[in-house]
Amino acid sequence: MGNKLLMQAFIQTLIQAIGEKNILTDPAECLAYGYDNSRRQGHPEVVVFAENTLQIQKVISLCNQHKVPLTARGRGTGTPGGAVPVMGGLVLSCERMQQVVKVDPANRLMVVEPGVLNQTVQTLAAQHGFFWAPDPSSAAFCTVGGNLAYNAAGPRAIKYGAARENTLALTAVTGGGEIIHTGSATTKGATGYDLTRLLIGSEGTLAIITEATLKLTPLPEAKQTIRAVYRHIAAAAEAVARIMAQPVVPCSLEFIDAKAIALIRAQGVDLPAQAGALLLIEIDGLATELPAAARKIEQAALQTDLLEIKIAADAAEAEQLWDARKALSPALRTLAPGKINEDVVVPVAHVPLLIEKLNTLSEKYHINIVNFGHAGNGNIHINLLIDSNDAQQRQGAEQCLAEIFDSVLALNGTLSGEHGIGIEKRDFMAKAIDANTLNIMRQIKEVFDPNAILNPGKIFPAY
Repeated sequence: MGNKLLMQAFIQTLIQAIGEKNILTDPAECLAYGYDNSRRQGHPEVVVFAENTLQIQKVISLCNQHKVPLTARGRGTGTPGGAVPVMGGLVLSCERMQQVVKVDPANRLMVVEPGVLNQTVQTLAAQHGFFWAPDPSSAAFCTVGGNLAYNAAGPRAIKYGAARENTLALTAVTGGGEIIHTGSATTKGATGYDLTRLLIGSEGTLAIITEATLKLTPLPEAKQTIRAVYRHIAAAAEAVARIMAQPVVPCSLEFIDAKAIALIRAQGVDLPAQAGALLLIEIDGLATELPAAARKIEQAALQTDLLEIKIAADAAEAEQLWDARKALSPALRTLAPGKINEDVVVPVAHVPLLIEKLNTLSEKYHINIVNFGHAGNGNIHINLLIDSNDAQQRQGAEQCLAEIFDSVLALNGTLSGEHGIGIEKRDFMAKAIDANTLNIMRQIKEVFDPNAILNPGKIFPAY
């Protein structure tokens, strides 16, 4: 009862500080802000809709005074459970912070609040002939704040980088309630520590980002799409290594394995019968230069076990070549609405070894595992197709994932390329990062968040 009374007193203080219209306390309404795309569920006692930096500072200060855990949230599209309030407390939603502060084409930048959608940024930037490089598949729904929290990327990262490489400056409120400004409006700078890159990818455990200066890139004049189909994964991986070793850098290089090919063939996409792996390659640049660039890519893609290679003649044919990739997600959703989706990264040359291990684990645990992803940087999305209502399958999936992560680390890989750690992978962090380095990360956390109120239970494994 005491705790309940303390929470009620805290909520009354919140109402006085930022207004009742910005707060939810009804348990049923709060429940909707207790889950994300991981399908895990938390139970916040209160939800606050922030409208500006000063409000966020007030909320964080009050949470410090009352020792209330705070979990920041965008639109909840993340998969590792980073937005789930595992310890209850307060969920801080930034969905109302949707102001585009400035679009500055002359300096190739845009300043936005964290609740602005990725797609909104892309649309506004395109009106001036630019784009923002991060292009996650959830772009139509995810927010810039969430993109920065997870260091979001997407297919374009192979050429243009992820959120870290495309963000110039931030305004944020630390876990201690201090407003800080990191970076600058310039694309070059060497003034002190790079706190901008530190905050990006920290999953809301150090500070809450309230404004971001995004680096814009000129839209390419033209694009060219190539699809290459191989007899087996080893041939595709060798082709990827050759493609990435020549001067023409693709703007995307997507990979689909044999099980994924079987699924999309069932959707009516015509592919060679012996297809064991597929690459979708896209290049961009000046229209006059693309034919020669495409020939270089085609030459690099040629292997003994190449079954088919197609270069799109126009935009309509490019769309047809991408149909294989686009048919995959609907097929997966139909087969397993409760599928588990994890992203890992291994060196490109080790991708065949990882796929071979995944096939072995698929047989061992009787779980269908389908793999695709960003081949150019070895970022593979592993999909475990399970019945989420089957307790035995869920248990088997947990054991299978543990072996998958161990295998990734054994191949000199890393636990995540763009989805983050959250809850799902925190227990493996001690295997992925040595004790001294992990201890320094904990110390950094203590400096930014002295009372450990920000997104507790995430990233770090228990001692």
